[in-house]
Amino acid sequence: MQELVISILLTVVIIMAAALLIFVGSRKDGMTKKQRVMMARILISAGILLALQFISAEMFDAIDEYLFPSAGRWLRFACYLIDYLIIGYDILRKAAKGIKNRQVFDESFLMAVATIGAMALAIYENGEYLEAIAVMLFYQIGEWFQGYAVGKSRRNISSLMDIRPDYANVERNGKLEQVDPDEVGIGSVIVVQPGEKVPIDGIIVEGASSLNTSALTGESLPREAKAGDEVISGCISMTSVLKIQTTKEFGESTVSKILDLVENASSRKSKSEDFISKFAKIYTPAVCYAALALAFLPPVVRMLFMGLSADWGVWIYRALTFLVISCPCALVISIPLSFFAGIGGASKEGVLVKGSNYLEILSQTKYVVFDKTGTMTKGVFEVNGIHHSTIDNEKLLEYAALAESASSHPISRSLQRAYGKEIDRTRVSDIQEISGNGVTAKVDGVKVAAGNDKLMKHLNIPYQDCHQTGTIIHMAVGGKYAGHIVISDIIKPHSKAAIAELKKAGVDKTVMLTGDTKKVANQVAASLGIDEVYSELLPADKVEKVEELLRVKSGKAKLAFVGDGINDAPVLSRADIGIAMGAMGSDAAIEAADIVLMDDDPIKIAKAIKISRKCLRIVYQNISMALVVKFACLALGAVGIANMYLAIFADVGVMILAVLNAIRCLFVKKL
Repeated sequence: MQELVISILLTVVIIMAAALLIFVGSRKDGMTKKQRVMMARILISAGILLALQFISAEMFDAIDEYLFPSAGRWLRFACYLIDYLIIGYDILRKAAKGIKNRQVFDESFLMAVATIGAMALAIYENGEYLEAIAVMLFYQIGEWFQGYAVGKSRRNISSLMDIRPDYANVERNGKLEQVDPDEVGIGSVIVVQPGEKVPIDGIIVEGASSLNTSALTGESLPREAKAGDEVISGCISMTSVLKIQTTKEFGESTVSKILDLVENASSRKSKSEDFISKFAKIYTPAVCYAALALAFLPPVVRMLFMGLSADWGVWIYRALTFLVISCPCALVISIPLSFFAGIGGASKEGVLVKGSNYLEILSQTKYVVFDKTGTMTKGVFEVNGIHHSTIDNEKLLEYAALAESASSHPISRSLQRAYGKEIDRTRVSDIQEISGNGVTAKVDGVKVAAGNDKLMKHLNIPYQDCHQTGTIIHMAVGGKYAGHIVISDIIKPHSKAAIAELKKAGVDKTVMLTGDTKKVANQVAASLGIDEVYSELLPADKVEKVEELLRVKSGKAKLAFVGDGINDAPVLSRADIGIAMGAMGSDAAIEAADIVLMDDDPIKIAKAIKISRKCLRIVYQNISMALVVKFACLALGAVGIANMYLAIFADVGVMILAVLNAIRCLFVKKL
């Protein structure tokens, strides 16, 4: 019956391995050469083992008549030994290397001792070699799954690494030359052809194109860019040639910062990973000594104190079974893999996590504190309304833009952007700036005044109050009130949905901190559904407020601060976890934050929290499953109930299940 079960299992292994070779090999992100070789070894070993099941020991013994006594027995051993070496030579080599380097207690050592012991026991008792090879075979299958899973996760992060530019085009003597991006200085003009990556951050000086930013932001929609727009390295120009004047050196550009961040992510380990590492260092030697005790103490006690036969073979077999069961592969492999896959899945969504420790903290986040400008709002002032206009709205805007044309104030630039046409300065004369109030000028010979309510009072012109929050530009044309223009910071399209998603994700409290006036802050907070708002704060006040919130938060709950990364570095560092919004091109954000969102979309915060919670849920599932199954099987193995096949399940079976479960961390699209 046992031989039949093994034969069926081996047949299933061969069919599955062949199917995997065909399926995975046909994919672009298929197996590596090393994985193909390993799969071939699994196929060959399983095939030989299956064939040997149809040749009984008696058939081998019959060879003795034709050669010499025990020839069949040694030939049988040689066949199994060849199969054993095909599937296990690398494990034996790793174990020997570990012993040589005095790093004895690892899974390779456990597997080597258990399988060599089982082979030796089979020689001693003229028994079956099947178990030793089956243990090694199924262990290697588990290792293959683990290797493929790590490779798949690594490829997700590597797709982000594809943003690394190989060269930059520089125009010299009328010809384009490809140079190393490191050789391009600040202020140089580089040329980006359609289909090429932007190698260095800069400003477009000539051309317009659609930019593919999917590798950075996770968004598939292209972004239109024209002369005067800033572009960051790592984007791909899709439609036209661009000439870009660099604003940074390659080493300081966005792409370099991101690559450095991703490459160092695995060095920051979570508490769960640290626990498993420390646990394995104590657990593995402990079970080795326990197995040694199980092999020698019971036989000695039976001989010396009970007057019974030692039954060395029985107890050594139990000890070997105990060793196989005890291998901590499921924990040691699946826990780091879960975090690695979680970071890889997040990177596909444009969320860069600096380490698995931050993923763990994010999963416990119950308080989210936002900066307003550049985080919940666009941070760009725009014309948001024209009210009480006595003339055509476009004409009123034209008067305002021309009257303010001599000023470099952000409000003047907002008016000129809204006007959208080239400013003809010859139409403007007698410009007079009244400090703190506004300007007066003549446009096409008509007297125009543009400013705040103080300017209207100064000119004795009655004006209409505005119900809307923002900067109000009152207009007077020809000495009469002509209406007012509202300029305000625009709320991002997904800001309200982001707050709602955070509450769905289980965040207890949302808070907004801003340096704006109380009226503006309260209006923004009310429109978004934010729980608490603190206004008129200086950067130092924001740090104090975050520290106050940290003191009053409950228990193990964590506080996240979300800022634009430009002037929020102290607060980002002080919070339990700092999340940088709008970080494309912001060095301060990438350095100060723990998590970087590669686009301006605040809805990604809830997504990041969901990814982290899924990842931690899978980690705890794997820890629970592995420990429960292993301790149950260890107890059964010690009393002789569990055989080597149950040991294979407790080790390899649980490892494969844990690895397959860990791969689920990659699939975050629907969260």
